[in-house]
Amino acid sequence: MTMHDLHGRPVIIGGGIAGLMTALHLAPEPVALISTVTLGDETSSMLAQGGVAASLAIDDSPGLHLADTLAAGDGFCDEIAARRVVDAAPQAIDHLKRLGVAFDHAPDGTLLLGLEAAHSCRRIVHAGGDATGRELVHVLASAVRQTPSIAILEGVEVRRLLVEDGEIAGVLAVACSEAIQLSTNRVVLATGGIGGLFDHTTNPLGSFGQGLALAARGGAELADLEFVQFHPTALDGPKHPMPLVSEAVRGEGAVLIDERGQRFLADTPGAELAPRDVVARAAWRQLGAGHRVFLDARQCLGSRFAERFPAIALLCREAGIDPAGQPIPVRPAAHYHMGGVAVDAEGRSSLRGLWACGEVARTGLHGANRLASNSLIEAVTSAAWVATSVAAASRGTHGRLKPAIVPPRPDASRIRPIASRALGIERDGETLREAARSLAPIAAGGDAGSDPALVALMITFAALRREESRGSHFRTDFPRRNAQSQSLRLTLDETLEAAAAFSDTTFAAKALPGRRA
Repeated sequence: MTMHDLHGRPVIIGGGIAGLMTALHLAPEPVALISTVTLGDETSSMLAQGGVAASLAIDDSPGLHLADTLAAGDGFCDEIAARRVVDAAPQAIDHLKRLGVAFDHAPDGTLLLGLEAAHSCRRIVHAGGDATGRELVHVLASAVRQTPSIAILEGVEVRRLLVEDGEIAGVLAVACSEAIQLSTNRVVLATGGIGGLFDHTTNPLGSFGQGLALAARGGAELADLEFVQFHPTALDGPKHPMPLVSEAVRGEGAVLIDERGQRFLADTPGAELAPRDVVARAAWRQLGAGHRVFLDARQCLGSRFAERFPAIALLCREAGIDPAGQPIPVRPAAHYHMGGVAVDAEGRSSLRGLWACGEVARTGLHGANRLASNSLIEAVTSAAWVATSVAAASRGTHGRLKPAIVPPRPDASRIRPIASRALGIERDGETLREAARSLAPIAAGGDAGSDPALVALMITFAALRREESRGSHFRTDFPRRNAQSQSLRLTLDETLEAAAAFSDTTFAAKALPGRRA
């Protein structure tokens, strides 16, 4: 098969669970799946430990799952979208089992269900104990490789969406240092999150929001960018990205303590299983006060720790920690982005021919704060709806693409210190404005920092516009919740206009050529 044979196919960008599932659902229609790495490597999906949320227990129901989701989302969930996901979740688990995913079972043969923060009952399905994401990716990647209609392009990086007359015309990518163009009027973004913008993250460092930059420069609308979830318990050590200590450990009874052994969440409603934003802020403030933070599983698990959480136990041993007899040093780290490309119920963006699926999409399920383990079930269920929509879309005709300048390979290293300071667990207007002044010229510069800077700049403007504290977004200068506030949407043009207040007036003129409208 040659590159010429791929022209006109739907293009899926991303090799995590969302991208793999979308490709499988589109079969037998020929598609091209593009991944910057070998399938199964270096994706956030691979690092997911917690599991998949679905109402499978006798004492559970989609209604209870929905209520927990809406409560965690702090008033910003799209109830219709959330109901659709939780209703589809049990059938999605059955579909994954048919594909070959080996979920964990109890001795009586029923699925083993775990408990995580802000869930009212046990509904988290795991695979391999604490290696659910890895198991799902391995099974799905194998299925993709065995599907003849899916052309896999590994080691290929999409640098721009090609947009002509206000709709998708193709993609501009780089493979082995050579530029390639694929003509298509159907593109699915499944590129993951933005954790790579931060010094402390559980995401692959290359996950800086590539899909958001692609969508924004193409002219698509983004939404709720200010909502960035920090996981309270990343293993505090030298590794980057930081290994995750799953919330399921707290679900089994582990508690957070300081260096004196004092439990600092005992009086908080929900304690260690309060919503993630609450737990992360409490841990952050302990660190800010000069204390250390530890996760103590000695009483609840002890010698059973390695049996229940084998991958985490191995990570701890590599760091010189025995979790059966020692508290685990942890700290909050950037983990998940609730915002993203604004999409409808079928994953369609505001840019004709562009869909988004998984973490890069803002579906309305998560609101201001994601309920634990809702991300994987969103990727699995949404992929089916996106695939149906893509398959039904007009194929169009594909002429010769216009030549396009290939941007440099993105590098977020200059952006991390700025984003970490301004866009962390606690924010304030002065620091956000300072970040905007620093980020605007980098976003306009057209060098390796340009795309990461643009993503961070758009998040910064969204955070500035939200003058309240809600869910994962906490402003020390606006600490109260505003009951009248609404979801915020942002485009590249609005970002350029706002940037003029923080940079010179030539910013917009410099940046606009990156957009092929």
